[in-house]
Amino acid sequence: MQLRYSFRLYPDTGQQTALAKAFGCARVVFNDAVRAREDARKVEQPFPRAAELSKRLITEAKQTVERSWLGEVSAVVLQQSLRDVETAYRNFFASLKGTRKGPKVGAPRLKSRKDTRQSIRFTANARWNITDSGRLSLPKIGAVKVKWSRTLPATPTSVTVIKDAAGRYFASFVIDTDPAADQARMPETDRTIGIDLGLTHFAVLSDGTKIDSPRFVRRAEKKLKKAQQELSRKQKGSKNRAKARLKVARAHAKVADARREFHHQLSTKLICENQAIGVEDLSVAGLARTRLAKSVHDAGWSSFIGILTYKAERYGRTLVKIGRFEPTSQTCSTCGVKDGPKPLDVREWTCAACGTVHDRDTNAAINVKTAAGLAVSACGAPVRPGAITARRNRKPRIPDRTLCRVAAQQLVEKARILGLQPEVQVNTPSSARWSCTSTTSSTAPASTSSST
Repeated sequence: MQLRYSFRLYPDTGQQTALAKAFGCARVVFNDAVRAREDARKVEQPFPRAAELSKRLITEAKQTVERSWLGEVSAVVLQQSLRDVETAYRNFFASLKGTRKGPKVGAPRLKSRKDTRQSIRFTANARWNITDSGRLSLPKIGAVKVKWSRTLPATPTSVTVIKDAAGRYFASFVIDTDPAADQARMPETDRTIGIDLGLTHFAVLSDGTKIDSPRFVRRAEKKLKKAQQELSRKQKGSKNRAKARLKVARAHAKVADARREFHHQLSTKLICENQAIGVEDLSVAGLARTRLAKSVHDAGWSSFIGILTYKAERYGRTLVKIGRFEPTSQTCSTCGVKDGPKPLDVREWTCAACGTVHDRDTNAAINVKTAAGLAVSACGAPVRPGAITARRNRKPRIPDRTLCRVAAQQLVEKARILGLQPEVQVNTPSSARWSCTSTTSSTAPASTSSST
């Protein structure tokens, strides 16, 4: 399994200049490759191959006056930029054919020097290394200071240098982990848990534990609002506006980092303590179009489930996702009877069938665990009873009006036989009144003459 380990970089002024040159050269090669393929498409010619693009856009371009500055950066960075173009087009065509999982992706677009995120990649043949003093030595850039927050579990195969919108630099190492060693770090346990994600509480577990939602955006809302107001008052294109934009980006980065740290800590705790975990496959994109959009984005459910997924795969745990249409909040976890939908302000409800008082979130978490097949019961019943097969030889139901008319005709026929005659014409049994007459003078009413 391949994982990424990111560490903060602190390049000096000269190294920042060298990194800016590398970012720019990689962007130019990427844009040239996209233009070459688009030009071939417009004239209905086959796309140029990677070897042809490498020769024309890198090797031959370095010999020209217009692109001579491409030789100031490592050739590996430029080659990897071409690989990124090939990968982008491969994903685009796979998405068109429907063979690629996930949302549809568009064709590669040109990059801009004003993009908030820039990156370059060094593979093993670029001869980068980690020095004895703990610095990251990169070709034509130098030895960059690294803040090592933890040790690397194995030798990295490549490193990507990233500059984010807040002006921070990171080194992302690709590590091939050992599955046996990772699973040995997490001893097996017999505990299972169901998780119900929410907004008031970020997560409610099936054992009754409630984890409060930190609400990082809500807590930093005043600071974000003030920074955004200062940015809007600066003149476009000025240096003060660039400083204000950097201040806004740093405020948002602080919120995102706090949320990511919370997700990692909670997911690691759940993976360590439980052998199997059940969660709901929520439609976050759909919920983000409601009036709760800000709170949904602030919670970051998709990011949390993604972290849970890769950690469960890494450490040999079982993660089960149940369907988003499972009525976990409507079903009684005790008797399995579906009680019907309830508004969001109802946090406790009583089952009409068994009388059990349920906490809405705890009951939903128990149902998630049961629906995922992680609950152990005497009868093995699911969240709700299974479908009952209808009897095919059952007589069809007669509408109420037809039934009343048939009953009235039967009563009239019985009265004729017994010597009773109705005083008035009747259509329903409830309106009929009878009187005793002679059997010789009894005749059937006109309304029922067809039945005699």
